[in-house]
Formats: sequence, C-alpha cells, structure tokens
Amino acid sequence: MSVKAILIRGGRVVDSSTGVNAERDVLLKDGLVAAIEEPGRIPRGQAATVIDASELIVAPGFVDIHVHLREPGQGYKETIATGTAAAAAGGFTSVCCMPNTTPVNGEPEITRWMLEPARRAVVNVFPVAAATVGSLGEELTEYDKMQVAGAVGVSDDGKPILEDEIMRRALVAATRLGLPVIQHAEDTRLTGGCSVNAGPVAFRLGLRGYLVEAEAAIVERDLRLVREIMAADKGMRPHLHVAHLSTARALEAVKQAKSEGLWVTCEVAPHHFTLTDEAVGDYDTHAKMYPPLRSEEDRNAMIQGLLDGTIDAIATDHAPHAAHENEVEFERAANGITGLETSLGLSLKLLHGKHGMKLERVVHLLSTGPARAIGLKGLGGLVVGAAADVVLFDAGREWTFRTAESWSKSRNSPFDGWDLPGRVEVTIRGGAMVYRR
Repeated sequence: MSVKAILIRGGRVVDSSTGVNAERDVLLKDGLVAAIEEPGRIPRGQAATVIDASELIVAPGFVDIHVHLREPGQGYKETIATGTAAAAAGGFTSVCCMPNTTPVNGEPEITRWMLEPARRAVVNVFPVAAATVGSLGEELTEYDKMQVAGAVGVSDDGKPILEDEIMRRALVAATRLGLPVIQHAEDTRLTGGCSVNAGPVAFRLGLRGYLVEAEAAIVERDLRLVREIMAADKGMRPHLHVAHLSTARALEAVKQAKSEGLWVTCEVAPHHFTLTDEAVGDYDTHAKMYPPLRSEEDRNAMIQGLLDGTIDAIATDHAPHAAHENEVEFERAANGITGLETSLGLSLKLLHGKHGMKLERVVHLLSTGPARAIGLKGLGGLVVGAAADVVLFDAGREWTFRTAESWSKSRNSPFDGWDLPGRVEVTIRGGAMVYRR
C-alpha cells in the first residue's frame, strides 16, 4: 500500500464531528490528515497523488462496530483478508469483529493472532473479546489481559449473557477498564427452535415464531442491572451497548434509559430498517437472520430511532456463510447475511432518499456515531492530525449490487440485484488507497 502524500481536490467534505459540510481540499501525508483548506489553497506540488473529487462526498472512513470475520477457524466462510477487502469496497476503514470464532476469542493469544500482519487486513481491525469463557455465560474471561492484547469491548455475541449475576459482574469488570459490554439481547429460554419473527408470516409458513419479548426482556433486565450498579456505587457508570436492536419495545427501553442519563448505546443493522419478515417469502434462507426480520411496525420504529437520534450507529452485523449452509431447509439454515458493501447504499436509499434524513446524519451514523458508541478515539472524524481514514463516494450515482461480484468470500445476501445510490469510488486507510473503483 502506498503511503505517499495524497491531495483530494474539489470534493464536498461532510463530517459531523466538526460540523463541516462544504467544498474543501484535503491533504493526507505520513498517514495523517495534514490539512483541510478551502479549494485551491493547498498547492498541487505537496502531493505525489492528486484525486479529483469533483461531484464526490469526502467523508471520514466509515466504522462498522459489528462484523464477523470468521477467523480463526471458519475461513471457508470468510477470512480477515477477504472481509476487510469487502469493508474497504463499502467505504469502511475500521471494523470491530465479534468473538464467535473457532475457538472463541477469549484468550489474548487469539486476539493477537487476529491482529498479525499475516492476516492481510486492509482496514483497521478491532477485536471484541468474549465476555465469558467459551461464550458459555458461566465465567468471565480476563478482561484486563484481553484489553492489553487489543480488545476494545466484551461480548458473547451470538449468545446472550443470561444469568443476572454474571451480567452484573461483567458490567462491573468492564467499567473498571473503561470497556463497553456489548449484549446480544435474546432470552434463549423463549427462542428455542424459533427461526422467524412471531406473526402472520411464521403462521403461514408453519414456523415457530421468535417473540419480541425475547429481545426486550434482556434489554430491560440489563438496564435494571445498570441502574442497580449505579445506585450501589455512585462512582460506577457502566457502558451497555445493545447490538443489532430490532424491536420497538427494546428501543423504547433504551430511549427511557438515555433520558435518565444512563450510558447506554445501541446500533441497528440496515436489513432491520429496510426489510420486514415478509422478505422471507417462501422460505428464502437469505432472509433468515438473528434477530429475525421483524414486522412493519418494528421496522418503522427503527427508522424513527435513527431519525430522532435514539439509535447511535448503523452496524452491518456482516455474517458471511458458505453456500451449503443456506441450501438447506429454512429452519436448518445459517443465520445472517453479508452487509459491508450494501450498508451505505441501503442507508442512502431508505433513510436519505425515502425518509428525508440529511446526508450529514447518514454519514454520522456510519462514521462518527459508531466510533463514539464503542469509544474508538481518534476515528470517525476528518480533522488535522487524525488518521488519514477517508471515503469518497458519489451520493447520486446508482449502481447494482451483485453478490457474484462481491469482495466477500460468501454470497448470502437478500439484496442481490438491488439498484442502490452512493457508489464508493475511493477508500483510504492510514493515507494509503485500499480501494479504488
């Protein structure tokens, strides 16, 4: 990757961290943002490479705080190399990878292995450590050692932390280290054998329905624990982050907690504000995910939460699977879809184009918002001295997403063939171009 100085000229810089939304020239040098000036003020001779960004949006590199890169152990689905290549193609310069690998990322050695140059990551990778040993919900991992190795949070994603006392201990231990606890909100005592949202679609298909209460009950329980911890120790302020929020009831609980001053953040995936359970159609396994696609009421609640600021970030929950894992009966099929290359387009199409969300807000939800939600300091903003992580995209240019052309190793997406706005042209990480269309 080249690290020569790059001058981006004539683009419209959109950055919620500074409030800039204007035409600016941007100079990247030595891996950092060296200058941001009004057009024409930075001499061309200062850079070895000049990018004409006319008609393009120049934004902070996107940050995805919820991806599954599948390594170690599941390289047939995705590798860190292919997953980060897909991220770069989608405009992401940083990703947080979940710990449900094989083995589970609950040891410092695994975290360090994931960060080795031999993995050939082309964007920043921030591992999230398992909250409990083996993600079994019984014994906490060593958070301090995991943090030193490079972990930026703890989670048993893919599984919830069900027991009250274990979750309480996780919140306290993580708070002492300044780490967020990222909760997969699902009461598995209510979801056994469930493969689709409870409702008319489940009834029509003869499938067991996943209740809204299964998500909401865990969110409400976690918030109760946060309140109890704060009441017992005024110096404690746990950071609870709710992963892939999908229901109106859980969102309402988060909104109430925020109004009380609790440190709770949340994310929503593009598929949960774009699709409903009707997309399952006649057992389409590419529309099967956890949490499942919900009702129109819940989808609209997610959109409203993104519009009013309750939801902090858009996160893809990029979950690649091999073809054979989806070419089976619906109930046996793997959960989840790829999402890194469609996130910007779906956000622009649904939120900006259909619901009137300002472009600045869309960029915020993909960059500054997620970086702040997880505490990734120095990311998600275009300021002098910050890392030269930048994405250039054409907000009005339509393109067609085709899974056969994806940079991901897997093809499991319900958006194959969709026409989307917002074509990514260039992605720059640390001053080096890692993607150019």
